[in-house]
Amino acid sequence: MHDSLKPTAEHHHSPPQGFLWTHVFSLDHKVIGKQYYFLSLAAVLIGMVLSWLVRFHLAWASVAIPGLQHLSQVGAPGGIITPEYYLSLLTLHGTLMVFFVLTTAPQAGFGNYFLPIQIGAEDMAFPRLNMLSFWVTFVGFVVLISTLFVSDGPPISGWTAYAPLSAIGSDAGPGLGTGQVLWVISIGIFCIGSLLGALNFIATTLDLRAKGMTLARMPYTTWAWFITAVLGLLAFAVLLPACVLLALDHLGGTSFFIPGGLVVSDKLQPHSGGSTLLWQHMFWFFGHPEVYIAIIPGLGITSHILTATARKDVLGGTRVLVGCMVSIAFLSFMVWGHHMFISGMNPFSSLVFSVPTLIITIPASIVTLNWIGTVFGARLRLHTPGLFAIGFISVFVTGGLSGFFLAQPSLDIYLHATYFVVGHFHMVMGVAAIFGMFAGTYFWFPKMFGRMMNETLGKIHFWVTFIGVYCIFMPMHYLGLAGNVRRYSAFVDDYLAPLIPVHKFITISAFVTGAAQLLFLFNLFWSMYRGKKAEENPWQATTLESTIPSPPPFDNFGGRHPIVYRGAYEFGVEGTKDDFVMQDSPEQPARS
Repeated sequence: MHDSLKPTAEHHHSPPQGFLWTHVFSLDHKVIGKQYYFLSLAAVLIGMVLSWLVRFHLAWASVAIPGLQHLSQVGAPGGIITPEYYLSLLTLHGTLMVFFVLTTAPQAGFGNYFLPIQIGAEDMAFPRLNMLSFWVTFVGFVVLISTLFVSDGPPISGWTAYAPLSAIGSDAGPGLGTGQVLWVISIGIFCIGSLLGALNFIATTLDLRAKGMTLARMPYTTWAWFITAVLGLLAFAVLLPACVLLALDHLGGTSFFIPGGLVVSDKLQPHSGGSTLLWQHMFWFFGHPEVYIAIIPGLGITSHILTATARKDVLGGTRVLVGCMVSIAFLSFMVWGHHMFISGMNPFSSLVFSVPTLIITIPASIVTLNWIGTVFGARLRLHTPGLFAIGFISVFVTGGLSGFFLAQPSLDIYLHATYFVVGHFHMVMGVAAIFGMFAGTYFWFPKMFGRMMNETLGKIHFWVTFIGVYCIFMPMHYLGLAGNVRRYSAFVDDYLAPLIPVHKFITISAFVTGAAQLLFLFNLFWSMYRGKKAEENPWQATTLESTIPSPPPFDNFGGRHPIVYRGAYEFGVEGTKDDFVMQDSPEQPARS
C-alpha cells in the first residue's frame, strides 16, 4: 500500500460499548443507515398490507375480510369496510409510503450508510445529530401508526390533508378528530427529523471530503444525496409551519385555513377570514419537490449501478448528469401550481405553471437518453442490481410520459380526479423510487452485511415485480380515461360497473406482485446469515466503498485517510490490468 495512504487518525467519536450503544443509540452512520432502512421496510410492509385491503374492497366490495372487525369495529363491522374507513386506510397508506418509505429509505437509509464512505470520511459531520434525526423520525412513525388504534381511527382527509376538511375537527367526519391531530403531529415530527438530516448531509458533503475528492470526482449517488438534502431543507421548512398552522386551526381556534360562514354537519364553524387555498399552496410548494426528494436518489443509484453493469461511465459524464439533477431540483420549486389546476386558478396562472411543468421534462429526458446511450452497445453484466437499474429506467419513462397529459390544464381538469393520476404518480414516483431501492439493496447488501444475496431468487423477484407493476398501474390510465373517479370505495353507477373487472385484474396482480416481495424478504434475511461470503469488490466497481472490507470497519478506512487520484467511473482504461481503475489508485496506465 502506498505510504501516503497510511496517516494515523483518531475517529471523532469512540467505538461504542454495550448492546444499546452499539445497535440502538449508535452514533455510527452505518448503523443509523441500517436503522432507517429497516424502519422503511416496516413501513412499506404495513403500507402494502393496507393497499391489499383497499384493492380487495374495490374488487369485491360486499365480501367480508376475516378479522378486520377486530382492528376497527366501527370502520369494518363484520369485516366489511365502510366508505369512511376505506378513506382512512387510503390516507394511512399514502402517508406511510410518501414520507416513511419513498423519502426515508433512498435518502436517509442508503445515504447515511454510503455518503461518508464515498467521499472518504469517517462519519457524518454531526454524529449525535444524526442519531437524533433517526429517533425523531421513529417517533413520528409510531405516532402515525397509533392512529389505527384511537377511537375514531386514521383521518379520512387523504395524505394531502386538504383544508378545511382537515382543520375543523370531528364535525367533518370520522378520523378528523384525534386521528387528524395525531397525523399532523406525526408529519410535523417527521419534518424536524428530515431537517436535521438534511443539515447533516450538506455539512458532511461540503466539509469532510477526502484529499483529492473534488466536486467533479464525487460519485453520482453522492451528488444525488447532496441535491436531495438541499431540496429537503427548503421543502420541509415550508411543510413544518404549515403543520403548525393546521394544528392551531384544529386545536387553538385560529382561522388560517378555514373561511368564515362555513357550515359543516349543520353547525356554523366559529372561524373567519381563512383561506383553504393557502394550505394547498403551502402543501404543494413542499409536495412537488417531494416528488424529486423521492426520485433523485433513485436517479443517482441507477446511474451509479449502470456504470458497473455497462462497464463504462454514463454517457455525458458528471457535468451533464449533475447539471440535469440540479436543473430538475431548481425547477421543482416552480411547478407546484399544476396540482391546483382544478382549484379555480386564473387561466393565466395555469399557463404560467404549465410551461415550467413541460420544461422540467427536458433535463429528465436528457438523463434518460444518456442512460439509453450508455446501455446501447455496452458489455452488459445483467446481475440483479443491473436489472433493477434498467427496470427503473423503464418505469420512470413510462410514468413520465403520462405526465405530459397532466401538464395541460385543459386535459388535467378532466383527468385530475381520476385513476389516470393514480397510475401516473405511482409509476413515476412510487414504483420508480422503489426500483431504485431494490437496485441499491442488491448492489450494496454485500458491503453492508458481508454476504451476497441469492441471484436466482433476485432475478425471479425482479421479473415478477417488473411485470406485476405494469399489470397494476397501466390499466389505471385506462380507468382514468374512462372517467373512473379516485377515492370511490365502490362502483355502483351505470358507467362505472363495467370497469369492475379491470379492478379485479388489478387486485389479483397486486396480490401476485406482493407475494414476490415476500420472496425478497426471505432472500434478504436468509442471506444475512446464510448467504455466500462477499468479496471486497464483488461488482468490480470503482468508488471508495469498493476499496474497504465487507462489512466496513468502525471508522470505515481502518485508521487511514484515502487520497483520491481520479474520477469516480474510470472503466475501459487502456493499459491497465483490469477494465477499471479505482478512485484511490495512483496506478498510471502503461504506455504502449
